[in-house]
Amino acid sequence: MQVTGMLHGAKLLQFAGFPTSEVLGPAASEGEIKDLIARHGSVFVKPVFKGGVGKKGKAGLLGRAKDLQTALKEKERLYFAEHRVGNNFYKANGVTFEGAVPAEHEVYFSITDSTRFRAPTMTLTHHGGVDIEEIDKSLVASIPFDPLTGLKAFVVANALTELKAPKQIISPLVQQLPKLWELFHNFGMTTLELNPIRMRADRQGRLTPVACDFKCGFDRDDPRWGRLNLPADLFAVDYSDFEQEINQLRTYQGQSDVYVINPAGTILAPTFGGGANSLVTEMLGDNAIISSDFGGNPPYEKMREVARICFKHWLRQTNVLFIIGGKSNNTDIFETFRAMADALREHFSAHGPTPLHVVVGRGGPNLIRGMGAMRDTLEALGVPYHIFGFDSDMSEVVGFARQIDEWMKAGGRDQIAASLKNARAAA
Repeated sequence: MQVTGMLHGAKLLQFAGFPTSEVLGPAASEGEIKDLIARHGSVFVKPVFKGGVGKKGKAGLLGRAKDLQTALKEKERLYFAEHRVGNNFYKANGVTFEGAVPAEHEVYFSITDSTRFRAPTMTLTHHGGVDIEEIDKSLVASIPFDPLTGLKAFVVANALTELKAPKQIISPLVQQLPKLWELFHNFGMTTLELNPIRMRADRQGRLTPVACDFKCGFDRDDPRWGRLNLPADLFAVDYSDFEQEINQLRTYQGQSDVYVINPAGTILAPTFGGGANSLVTEMLGDNAIISSDFGGNPPYEKMREVARICFKHWLRQTNVLFIIGGKSNNTDIFETFRAMADALREHFSAHGPTPLHVVVGRGGPNLIRGMGAMRDTLEALGVPYHIFGFDSDMSEVVGFARQIDEWMKAGGRDQIAASLKNARAAA
């Protein structure tokens, strides 16, 4: 997930006209918080994390307050809260204050691009408010639907009827949930999740669905998400300077998905393609510095800037520069390799030579020209290299890169450093 919580979620749901809980951000004044408590009886205080951070409630990272003093104490406790999920560590930066929504019924709803059905799929249950994985499958409806017609009211109605949902919640959900398809479709989302939707009763007892938590992810190669004018830093997984710089390069052409795996790693692996990224990340393990996907036929200027940022942050500690990808259908290998070679030459010129070994494995359009450009630059710089073509087994190439890394750690790096120093003295 790239956007979580109601701070931005409430604003996005306004585009669909979907009711939401009342939310105040980190900058809310004491008077605003007090008024919110007076209107709703209590508020929930939630830390603001980047990305999809789950299980916050189970970790005690959720506060509730019925008076201003308690709300401010919870703000102090959670503003910079730290949270660990598995091997991932997150740090909050701010809190939200969300007006409580009293309700008897809670609903889970999501729309996703399903790889199972090859179609957008609605997931719905009237047993919301908990992790969807914990609910018995017989109580959850997963219904694919035609993207040309969208999510129709009868799809929602049939699903709720089959789930034997309480009759009083069916009509309000049938009226409101189809609106979310327009939000999902019009802004290039791949996932949209509301959990919980609380069914708030008015004075006459009529129920209204109210979104009390929000998550969504975007296909960032779809330009429609740009209509929302979301802050660019929402899409950085961490606060590191490296990820922030790479994130700024997101354009309509070419991907720049990157995540720092091990800041102390020794293999810098700019990778092209999602499948290649999965294999490389798994096989390199903690030796890899980053996990990345720079495919999508990036233009020369963008690829050179991506490479420049990678080299600026990580080349000093790198033993192996591992440029790897599958056999491309549309990425111009000559343009991407020429851009990376130029960025490496410029880095050496500005910062001096760095002892490293380059391993390349790739296939696709203009492959021979691209490999020639890379070879010429590496030989001019005096950097040792191995280049593998499209007919090489990728897993074996990854294994070879790991062997080179071990050789570098066992003294190879010193040998290359001495060679580069002698070449520079001779020049």
